Amino acid sequence: MSLQDAIRTQLIEIIEWVDDSRETLCYRFPDQDKEIKRGAKLIVRESQAVQFVYLGQFGDLFPPGQHTLTTANIPLLTRLQGWKYGFESPFKADVYFVTTRLFTGNKWGTSNPVMVRDQDFGVVRWRAFGTYDFRIADVPRFLREVAGTDDHFQLSEFSDTMRSRVVSVFSQALATSKIPAMDAASRYRELGDALLPLINAPLKEKYGLEIPSFVVENVSVPPEVEQAIDKRAGMAVVGNLNDFVKYQLAQGLEKGGSGVGAIGAEMAVGMSIAQQMLNRGADGAIAELLTPADAAKVLGVNEADVIASLEAGDLKGRRIGSQWRLTRAQLAQFLQQS
Repeated sequence: MSLQDAIRTQLIEIIEWVDDSRETLCYRFPDQDKEIKRGAKLIVRESQAVQFVYLGQFGDLFPPGQHTLTTANIPLLTRLQGWKYGFESPFKADVYFVTTRLFTGNKWGTSNPVMVRDQDFGVVRWRAFGTYDFRIADVPRFLREVAGTDDHFQLSEFSDTMRSRVVSVFSQALATSKIPAMDAASRYRELGDALLPLINAPLKEKYGLEIPSFVVENVSVPPEVEQAIDKRAGMAVVGNLNDFVKYQLAQGLEKGGSGVGAIGAEMAVGMSIAQQMLNRGADGAIAELLTPADAAKVLGVNEADVIASLEAGDLKGRRIGSQWRLTRAQLAQFLQQS
């Protein structure tokens, strides 16, 4: 072999990479200490982007297509290399192939409960899990913040690295979204759509990732919150507190047995006592102005049920900021409704 042939074998004339695994996010082209020849062909396939890196600095980024490496189409690398009049000799640089296609069905989940302040139930502990799709949108940022100098960065490594980051961003988005637990527990698709822009923005800014789809498959809350949600759902069916009392009575009658009469008597006595208390003056057991909690004690129901009826307009009252107030007369009028 002549000296010229030996030199030629040390030059890279074609730079390309094909991945059959569909698991690779980025791949550093193995130069094996060879240099890239001037005029070498760079082949970038669909769903790929190629990033040149010289001495740790990001150079030119190439989209899909066939590119001839000359001074004209590598201006950043030319500046980094210090070629004032173009380059004639071979050069060395790291070449990263980055997969830009959509990676679907990636799982996420909260390992610990997320503490969220809820407008209905106060502070609530949430657990959630689901899936998300992502693609690499900012190649230099992704290489810098996620892949680093890994020469073959795969999806399994990404899942381990990014799962906690996605959950962290999800927790922050959930805390700032003020989505009620009532909605989260029953409207998963709307919850995912509402959280998507809140999650997408920081992930793209921090890691160069874009998430077109974020799916919430399940949200779990503590048992006491589940019971409150079930009761609120029952209220939505019966419509108002007056009907709710009838509904409870009907449930007791449906069960049958010797206790049916007692159930009806207890309900009647409770309603009678509540009516008597409401008929007292301002110096009686109940003040003129009532809170939902006061009304709940009189009616023998949950405070959340009273608030639901106030919001529905079945029970008259006035909302001041985030708080409800009603008068004895309004509550008495409610009890007199048929």
